[in-house]
Amino acid sequence: MAQLGQLDAESNVVVAPTATGDEGADIVLASLPTREGWWTAFVLYHGCWMTPQAATSVSLVRAQFAPRPDDVLLATYPKCGTTWLKALSFDIANRSRHPVAGAGDHPLLTTHPQDLVPFIETPFRHLHPLSALDALPSPRLLSTHLPHQLLPPRVAELGCRIVYLCREPKDVVVSTWHFMNKDVVISTWHFMNKVIEGFSIDFDKAFELFVDGCSPFGPIWNHYLGYWNKHVEEPDRVLFLKYDDMMADPAGHVKKLAEFLRVPFTDDEVDAGVVEEVVRLCSFEKLSRLPVNSSVVAGRVGVDERPMKNSVFFRKGKVRDWKNYLTEEMAKKLDAAIEEKLKGSGLTL
Repeated sequence: MAQLGQLDAESNVVVAPTATGDEGADIVLASLPTREGWWTAFVLYHGCWMTPQAATSVSLVRAQFAPRPDDVLLATYPKCGTTWLKALSFDIANRSRHPVAGAGDHPLLTTHPQDLVPFIETPFRHLHPLSALDALPSPRLLSTHLPHQLLPPRVAELGCRIVYLCREPKDVVVSTWHFMNKDVVISTWHFMNKVIEGFSIDFDKAFELFVDGCSPFGPIWNHYLGYWNKHVEEPDRVLFLKYDDMMADPAGHVKKLAEFLRVPFTDDEVDAGVVEEVVRLCSFEKLSRLPVNSSVVAGRVGVDERPMKNSVFFRKGKVRDWKNYLTEEMAKKLDAAIEEKLKGSGLTL
C-alpha cells in the first residue's frame, strides 16, 4: 500500500486519512485515472488534474473545512495573479485597522501576501491540519486554487462570497512553467526522509500538456467556466475579474473590489487619494522590492512539501509576456483550444 497521501502504483488509487482523522485509518478515495504530469504523475480527481498528495488534501478540505457565512474566498487558477489579488483584498478589507498612507508598519511591508491570506487546501491538510484556519477571527479572507465543483458544498449553502480572478491563458502557461521549473524550489530538499533533487520541464512539453488540459488544477477552461457560470447565476455572490482589465484600470477595479467586500471607499477617502495609495502599495514594483518578498527562502512549503522561495511569487506580472516564449503557431493552437471550450458561454478572454 502507498504511503499516506501518495499514489499506489499497483492499485492506481489515492490513499487518504479518514474524514474523522482517526489515527491509522485509511480510506481509498477512488480509482483515479493517471497520466504523466509536469513534475510527477497527476491523477484526475473529479475532473481536475492534480498530484495524489493534492487530491488527498482536497478530499480532507471537502470533508472537514467549516466555512462561515461571512467568509470571502479569493479563487484563482494557479499563476493568475493570486498574490496581487491577496494583497489588494487584504489592504482594502483591513484599511480601517491598517491605514495605507504614511503607515510604515503596514503588514504588507513586512509579511508576504501569501501569508496574510491563507489557502484552504495548502499546505497539504493531511500534514497540516485545518485547525489553523478555524482559529482565524471572522470575517476571514481565504484563498483557493480549487475549481468551483471541488469547493466544500457548504460554501455555496452558506452564501460565502467569492472573488475570482482569471488571466489570458497564454500568459498563464508561461508563468506556470517559470513557477514550476527548477528555479522555484531549493535544488535539494528532504521529504519523508528522502533527499530529492530539484526538477525542470521542457517548455514545449509543458505547453503540450497545458493545451491538452493537463496542468495543476486544470483543465484551465473548466476552471474558468465553473466560476464564470456561477457569476452569471449569482453576480452578487461571485465577482468575476480579469487580470488584463485590472492591470489596465487598477483604481477602478480596486473600487469595485471594495464594494464587493462590503467596505466601499467613502467620498472623503476618494478625495484624499486612498484608492491610489492602495494601488501603489500593492503594485508589483512596490511589493517585489520589499525584503520580505525578495528573499531567497521562505518558511513555507509548496509543491509536494518542497521549500519555496519567496521571490518566485514576483516574476514579472506583465500582460502579454507570452509573446517572448510562444511561437505564432503555438499561440494559435492554444487560442483555438480555449475558444472551442468557451464557445457559447459568453466568456471572452
